[in-house]
Amino acid sequence: MTDENSQPRAESSRTLLVRLVREYVRPYWRRMLLAVFFMVIAAGGDAALARLMQPILDDVFDKQDRDMLVLVTILVVVVTLVKGAATYGQTVLMAFVGQRIIADLQTKLFGHVIRFDLAFFHNTATGKLVSRMTNDINLMRNAVANTLTGLIKDSLSLVFLVGVMFWMDWKLALLAFVVFPIAIFPIVRIGRRLRKVSTSALDELGRFTARLHEAFQGVRHIKAYNMEAFEAERTEGLIESVFRLIYKALRTRAAASPIMETLGGVFIAAVIFYGGSQIIDNELTTGEFFAFIAAMLMAYRPLKALANLNANLQEGLAATQRVFGILDTEPRIVSEPGAPALAVNGGEITFDDVSFSYDTGTAALDGVSLNVPAGNTVALVGPSGAGKSTILNMLPRFYDADSGQVTIDGTDVRSVDITSLRNAIGLVSQETVLFDDSVRANIAYGRRGASEAEIIAAAEGADAHAFITELPDGYDTLIGEHGARLSGGQRQRLSIARAMLKDAPILLLDEATSALDPETERQIQHSLRHLMQDRTTLVIAHRLTTVQEADIIYFIKDGRVAESGSHQSLMAKDGAYARLYALELVPASEMGDASAASADNADD
Repeated sequence: MTDENSQPRAESSRTLLVRLVREYVRPYWRRMLLAVFFMVIAAGGDAALARLMQPILDDVFDKQDRDMLVLVTILVVVVTLVKGAATYGQTVLMAFVGQRIIADLQTKLFGHVIRFDLAFFHNTATGKLVSRMTNDINLMRNAVANTLTGLIKDSLSLVFLVGVMFWMDWKLALLAFVVFPIAIFPIVRIGRRLRKVSTSALDELGRFTARLHEAFQGVRHIKAYNMEAFEAERTEGLIESVFRLIYKALRTRAAASPIMETLGGVFIAAVIFYGGSQIIDNELTTGEFFAFIAAMLMAYRPLKALANLNANLQEGLAATQRVFGILDTEPRIVSEPGAPALAVNGGEITFDDVSFSYDTGTAALDGVSLNVPAGNTVALVGPSGAGKSTILNMLPRFYDADSGQVTIDGTDVRSVDITSLRNAIGLVSQETVLFDDSVRANIAYGRRGASEAEIIAAAEGADAHAFITELPDGYDTLIGEHGARLSGGQRQRLSIARAMLKDAPILLLDEATSALDPETERQIQHSLRHLMQDRTTLVIAHRLTTVQEADIIYFIKDGRVAESGSHQSLMAKDGAYARLYALELVPASEMGDASAASADNADD
């Protein structure tokens, strides 16, 4: 699995371009073909205007031919009108194709990334993913637009104008093929260097975006600890790094222009000297020479554009390589081909000797075996870091066990279709995830296509309907990012309503009330009891007083099941659970004595 520290495999420019064209340009080949037709007309217009210089000078100025003056005037107007219309046509068509390709890439990239398993998101900073979708894609947009348009249009213009140059004087034209190929070598070298610098700049931009995301998300804590100056200083270092790399890229790109200017000057000087000699020797007319000069000067623009095109292309290919690197990464947790849908008959959950370690090598679970009977409520308790949340994450296959088996009604969760598995599970966690949308949309997130009556019924079941109707726009009220316009209890009720609407036979409660004050927690407990009715429920509770009614309690310690039983039986054992429960009930003023007593019991 790709993580934030990995680098995409280096690919040649040709390989990346072929793939980009094959997968993303080909679907729009009809528009491309029509755009090329317009480009041919526009390029022919450039050549025609250059060619008209000869009769203008020789027939109109020298011979003072009035009929030719009228004809040339009409021809110039017609050519410019046709050229302008063709230019507009190809510009509109290529703009559509370029923007459509980028939109397709963004859609595919987001759709691909959002299907990655949880480990990918834990290993990759959110800001870096945002940077891929914005900074990298914007560079690709520029590269695609400039490359598709410039490569075809400028190449056609150059071919037509060089044709005019050979038509006027093939000896003068041959000079171009002596001087300008010399520019190819430094231009290619500049492009390679620019691609390397652009890759480094994109990496730093990703880190900068991640830094901004982290700072803005944690602004409350930054202010609480008076760390504004520290964060500003730390971010300034990244900004300076981005500045240096982008400036280096711009400096490298700028080298292409003086190379073309210098070689262009040398070529023009040679043409003037040779052409002037031909005119003096009466071997070339003034009109023919100026027509050649006009074609040469007009050819200089597309030639210079093609030279700069390589710089744009290499920047875009650096971004393309990074985007393709993500698209080529496949999620590890997927359904087996032809996997059947999960059939829930009661919802009994069994963990059979399950072990699991994270990618960092940290062992989280070590031979965990436990059972959640169908329709029962089972609680997981224990110290922080014991593995409780990891056990919960095994069930919907956010992670897969390294060894052992997790089953629902005797069926291994890895053997069934993952969509049907997750459809059978409802989740309410301490991290209440709400979206910057209406109350209705946030509840309906539990089941797309739910009717208004079903949404209201879910809200009533979660004791949320009353406060929702008091909001300014009721169910249409926008709640802000992460539900910022609601209180903690209101956000949690919406989360419970969402789970109620989903109506899954299995329910996971991951410290659903740990972030609430005791009074709000007691109010939420009523909603949770309603939600837990007739469901197989696996619950993690921060406060042990909330799990007393569980049918079975498993005390988890160091990734193992240390104790299990009902609240009464575990209290009677006077083991780890009983000691932890006693500590929770002791008033804060007596905590010191209780801790000493607990230590004495542990020694006994």
